[in-house]
Amino acid sequence: MVSLTVTLQQHTDEVSCCAFSPSLLASSSGDKTLRVYDTADFSELPCSPLSGHGYGVHCCCFSSCGSYLLSCSTDGSVIVWGSRTGEVSAVLQHPGRSPLRVCALAPDSSLLLAGACDGTVALWDFSCKTLRRCSEVSEASVLACCFSPCGQMFVTGCTRGDLKLWDTDISLLHAEKDAHDMGVTCFCKGECVCVCPADGCCVELRLASCGQDSQLKIWIVSQPCVLKLLHTLTSQSAPVLSCAFSSDGELVVSGSVDKSVAVYDAVSKNTLYVTAVALSPTMPWIATGSMDRSVNVWRIGDGVSAPGKYLEAFLVGRKLPGHSRLLLADWSEEDVQTWLCKEGLQELVSIFKANNIDGAELSRLNKETAAELGIESVGLRGRLTRKVESLKAEQSGSEAPDEFLCPITRELMRDPVIAADGYSYERDSIESWIRGKNKTSPMTNLPLQTTLLTPNRSLKSAIERWKSSQ
Repeated sequence: MVSLTVTLQQHTDEVSCCAFSPSLLASSSGDKTLRVYDTADFSELPCSPLSGHGYGVHCCCFSSCGSYLLSCSTDGSVIVWGSRTGEVSAVLQHPGRSPLRVCALAPDSSLLLAGACDGTVALWDFSCKTLRRCSEVSEASVLACCFSPCGQMFVTGCTRGDLKLWDTDISLLHAEKDAHDMGVTCFCKGECVCVCPADGCCVELRLASCGQDSQLKIWIVSQPCVLKLLHTLTSQSAPVLSCAFSSDGELVVSGSVDKSVAVYDAVSKNTLYVTAVALSPTMPWIATGSMDRSVNVWRIGDGVSAPGKYLEAFLVGRKLPGHSRLLLADWSEEDVQTWLCKEGLQELVSIFKANNIDGAELSRLNKETAAELGIESVGLRGRLTRKVESLKAEQSGSEAPDEFLCPITRELMRDPVIAADGYSYERDSIESWIRGKNKTSPMTNLPLQTTLLTPNRSLKSAIERWKSSQ
């Protein structure tokens, strides 16, 4: 089981990244800040928030010892902070001042890597904070990178969807074209696994990647630099923006635009607008960040490590609790009672419980059946039936034609607008996307030539006609 431990709501813009050290949790945001919390009680440190970037912060990570916190930003810089003091120990600028989308530190903290929008990566010697090399690794923006556990290799992913393996001299070791359709969004590495073939022992690295194609892929990297696809995981229905392995490599977690976080057994592959996920290396916690500006910390229970078992997928950022991911007809009696309390209808819980009303019964409820249940108040019956109709209309979005769903939220659009990329979005969603300093198309990752939004009245009318026919 996975249960919500705490919700942290200090950021004023969407959360872009979460990271754990052995004792701290950090989050970065489009609001240009990082926030740091003590995992003992998830209280914010006195030095937090950390302000120093001129634009939104895209990525943050801790050194393996936890002493340093690193962040990179659209302003083209990587800032090295004292993780508990918030003091700036170094500011490293990309040579071309290109916006930086991702940064990573080698496991032994010897090297610092940052990927840029101009298709280059900058590699610094972390001990002396000097630039070692800056090289082009792609014709597209670099959105993902991570080091191997030995620190002798690193992998990059770009908006074209290519996955590439490099040595620390930035010499190409392997290229996997079109690993993800429409672009790679995140990488994470699992533990090294020793395997013993007939001709001797070799070491394999488990790597996870996710992308705009709504897929999470697990790869095996073996010597000499052979990359093999192990699993393709497709439980999420929209672009997957972030993924992370547990410290033992047994679990892999991914967060998606469809507002779900999926937890998988990394070996057997079973299984809020979520923008970031991280797992604690010392405690059974998952942190998820969302476009709703919050960070949720979840506790993993005893059953989560059972191999070969479907672990859990849960939603972040919707109005309703966990049962909201189910169709109404699939709700249990307990789900219905939880929904009544959420909608301020607590006085009806005992009646519904006595009559064993589950989701299927609730979906058929009207004023007449409400009266048969013994709800005497006409006003209360009317309020209940209106809530039920509203719920059914909200859930009908899951069965709507795909063109009626916002590409960002995957929810039925109410006020569709056309952006400069030619795609239609829910107005609130694309406006929030643009306010987050993200001036690229959510669908193509190409720059938006203008932030002007045009109402799509014909699409709005088509949606209204469809809704009235349901």
